[in-house]
Amino acid sequence: MKITFVGAAHEVTGSCTLLEVGGLNYLVDCGMEQGRDEFENVPLPVLPSMIEAVFVTHAHIDHSGLLPKLFKDGFKGKIYSTEITYNLCEIMLRDAAHIQETEAEWQNRKAERNGTAKIEPLYTMGDAIGSLSLFYPCKYDRVYPVSENISIRFTDIGHLLGSACIEVWMSEGGERKKIVFSGDVGNVNQPLINDPQAIEETDYLVIESTYGDRLHDGVKDQNATVRSLAEHISRAFDKGGSVIIPSFAVGRTQEMLYAIRMIKEQGILEKYGDFPVYVDSPMAVEATQIFLQCDTVCFDVETRALIERGINPIWFEGLTLSVTADDSKLINMDPRPKVIISASGMCEAGRIRHHLKHNLWRRENTILFVGYQAVNSLGRRLLDGARTVRLFGEDVAVKAKIASLHGTSGHADMEGLLSWLEAFKKRPHTVFVNHGDEGACENLRGLIEQRFGCKAIAPYSGTVYDLLVDAPLFETDGIKIKSSKDAQKSQRADRFYNDLMREVGNLYDFCTDSRGLSNKELSAMTEQIKVIIRKWKGRK
Repeated sequence: MKITFVGAAHEVTGSCTLLEVGGLNYLVDCGMEQGRDEFENVPLPVLPSMIEAVFVTHAHIDHSGLLPKLFKDGFKGKIYSTEITYNLCEIMLRDAAHIQETEAEWQNRKAERNGTAKIEPLYTMGDAIGSLSLFYPCKYDRVYPVSENISIRFTDIGHLLGSACIEVWMSEGGERKKIVFSGDVGNVNQPLINDPQAIEETDYLVIESTYGDRLHDGVKDQNATVRSLAEHISRAFDKGGSVIIPSFAVGRTQEMLYAIRMIKEQGILEKYGDFPVYVDSPMAVEATQIFLQCDTVCFDVETRALIERGINPIWFEGLTLSVTADDSKLINMDPRPKVIISASGMCEAGRIRHHLKHNLWRRENTILFVGYQAVNSLGRRLLDGARTVRLFGEDVAVKAKIASLHGTSGHADMEGLLSWLEAFKKRPHTVFVNHGDEGACENLRGLIEQRFGCKAIAPYSGTVYDLLVDAPLFETDGIKIKSSKDAQKSQRADRFYNDLMREVGNLYDFCTDSRGLSNKELSAMTEQIKVIIRKWKGRK
């Protein structure tokens, strides 16, 4: 009875863990890494054809995105998930396959011109469809026997519609053990979906740590989030600009629609009437339809109350759903101040990159981030103050205001994770901390040991642990993915330059908002700025 940590070990994306019970192999999640890798991951230690089943916590690509590749490489077992996770994977895995095929086609056109070797996509649409045929949709709160050695149960974890933590009961050699995989633990008081549900007991726990070293800004309050979103929209509209929201197609997009409906319903931005809102993501459009069609038991009390009154919680006047490429192109031809919601949330792919190319260089616009941005992703670079980014082979100046909407995280923060663990009636004797960057993993590990007195481990990829005797069989040290000294030096220089340019942007915003100060104050500010320019001019 062993557990091997493969992906999302001291990293936030690429969740993948191997269980070996009674001579059979099971995977928990099979996710794709997003953003640049920080640590090397070991390959799967068994052939995909030797895996009996996969248990999927939720539909996000960093938990499900390599299922088509697993199928391509020979996996033909069952894939267990909640019913809604299966419905969402139907659209997300097809979309991921389309991206893989499109990118390979683009690379191969370049290869043909350059006379270099062509590449194959990571997986194809056929592989995605093949993996979807293996799904076994499950209901919440029901125990499912998987084999004579394994039973599982899905419990609502409040991160995304259909998301779950997975309880796994295991038996081997007359011994019985239980392990719980938290998946991504949701934040409390999110719109639309339920709060994370408590678990009674377990011997072992694998817990995520995305925000294992941080607290969310302010109290999680839907009304405060709505007011903050309205302020961002108002500031941009007052300057004649638009608000561009990079958003995950599944979950976060629907939350933004819920918030904008409230803004319009309450008349918070009445002077702008039914201002236009575009959702520009075919996958987001399909996901929105799934939200509207699913069993209302998956929604929180407030959302169920709206539905019972005949109110669509994520629809309003002025909303346009853009599906085709032509629809998407027309959005940036609309001269009106508007809100554009487009995927992907980290700006690594999708139509959002086209909207950034059209809008990043305009000072009147706001790029508003509403979710976690992985290290080295385009979204993180923008938040960290990058003043130019490369899009479609061109350098694009970053002159738009870059901002974050606080209170929108779908992940529990440090205290939220600890509170969820504290709710166990019988707490685990051993906790494995994963799915977080190095600082978050180690911080949460230490807090768990300190607060609960149980053994806590933050394993690196390749670590193998014996669950029968509660001891490691093989421990690994994390192997950082190396970069050259020149690259490191360049990264440091970029960081300092981006810090400078971020402050230049803040200064510009401050000056823009300074109208109304006295002439004396404006004159003093002007002279101080001139002194700085004279001091540093000619130094380069």
